[in-house]
Amino acid sequence: MRDDTVTEASAGDVGPKVVDGKIRCDACPVLCYIRDGMTGACDRYANRGGELMRVDPHIVLGQAVVPFGQSAKDWDGDILNGGGTFVTAIGAGTTYPDYKPAPFIVASEVDGVDMVTVVTEGIFSYCGVKIKIDTDRFLGAEQAVVRAQGEAVGHVTTGEYGSQMLSLGGVHHLTGGSKKEGRVTCDTLLALCNKQPVELVIDGGSTVIVEAGKAPIVNGVPEERMRVGCGSATIGMFAKQWQGKVDEVVVVDDHITGVLSEHQAGKLLGIPDTGIKMRGRRSTPGRYFQVAEPGTGWGGTDISDPLAILQPFDGKVARPGMTMLMVSTTGEHAAYFELDAELKPVERALPQLLQESVARIQENCEPAMCTVLFMGGAGGSLRAGVTENPVRLTQSVKRALTYVSCGGAPAYIWPGGGITIMVDVTLLPQNAFGYVPTPALVAPIEFTLRLSDYAALGGHMDYVQRLSTFATDGSRRQRVTRHEEAPWPLTFHNRSERVL
Repeated sequence: MRDDTVTEASAGDVGPKVVDGKIRCDACPVLCYIRDGMTGACDRYANRGGELMRVDPHIVLGQAVVPFGQSAKDWDGDILNGGGTFVTAIGAGTTYPDYKPAPFIVASEVDGVDMVTVVTEGIFSYCGVKIKIDTDRFLGAEQAVVRAQGEAVGHVTTGEYGSQMLSLGGVHHLTGGSKKEGRVTCDTLLALCNKQPVELVIDGGSTVIVEAGKAPIVNGVPEERMRVGCGSATIGMFAKQWQGKVDEVVVVDDHITGVLSEHQAGKLLGIPDTGIKMRGRRSTPGRYFQVAEPGTGWGGTDISDPLAILQPFDGKVARPGMTMLMVSTTGEHAAYFELDAELKPVERALPQLLQESVARIQENCEPAMCTVLFMGGAGGSLRAGVTENPVRLTQSVKRALTYVSCGGAPAYIWPGGGITIMVDVTLLPQNAFGYVPTPALVAPIEFTLRLSDYAALGGHMDYVQRLSTFATDGSRRQRVTRHEEAPWPLTFHNRSERVL
């Protein structure tokens, strides 16, 4: 049960206290007062018999799978094999109000090297997600507002090769709008980071269901594949396979539509001119921009009839009986035509040889998928939980002396000032993210480095505990197997990128 009794502490209050049998939780700025048997507004901390405790289990990663027939709940807690155990921040607790050291600072020996991992669940007001959606469908114009539950939660950003990109969250949506906008934004980010499906509606565009690691669903239709390339690239890849089988090929694409006879690939193969004339803006030979408006039809355009992008053939060059294949960049759409006596294209059955080339295009398209990257700034007072001189942690990360992970998953560190991290949420264990109703997202973050380096940057050495004592301190923990695609975080100390 959740206790919705929330109040602010008076100035100068420090640490949890009890008022009328309620414990004041100081794990975030909300400062809930929680009755016995109930949880705070975040569902992360509870009052159990007068003791404030973290509700979710603390996750440690193992390199070995739990033995067959033995569930995680039956695990006996033996994590003495330091090289095969990594302590994550998931369920560990937070450093808030940040004058205190991180919840766990655990030392272990790895390949003869003394290492230490500092873990904390960071409270991120400055955070969001970047979403890569593999589709040629038009989702919305750049800068178009993305909504969840009717509230603005982000925007469409610049598209990438074969993918549409969204940027959601950020401090302005979390704190700069209405209370409902902040709450919905936080809920949306939490669901996406915990690998749950979310329906997003884009102003002037499409409705898309996004789920990390799954195919997007655009306007109710699941996507199957991303494009093999733009229209011009498709011509280059498959020109030789069309040579001698068809007179002309047009690869329809919202960005760059390709025309075989005009394209450099066609010229080098000796494919003669066909007298074809295209709508749109001609770029270099065989490459056309803006042949149609963006949409959910052929090649990410708004057309359902591919002939709509053609003008009449040049009668001085074209001849009756000439053949033409029109195909999209995913092979989803394809049509075959012959010119009649008036040089008008007439659709015919697609010959088997050309069916094979369309199938080859489809074969070379990768499966469509949604990629969700959590992004946050691990700056401010969070670093005080690692060292009394926070800038030294930033410097250590930049010099690759300290390895940053999120729930054991590798985090990309952006160049420039601060510790700005980005991580693929599919590499984290289930339910790795939480929230506080300020609103802000709670994300696990770990700093792993050599024990000697930790001492040199002014770490909280008095709070370092050995892995052997950590295993027997009575806390509620759960061991899970690391994601098979994620590198083992404790092996970073002997990697080539270490800078001395």
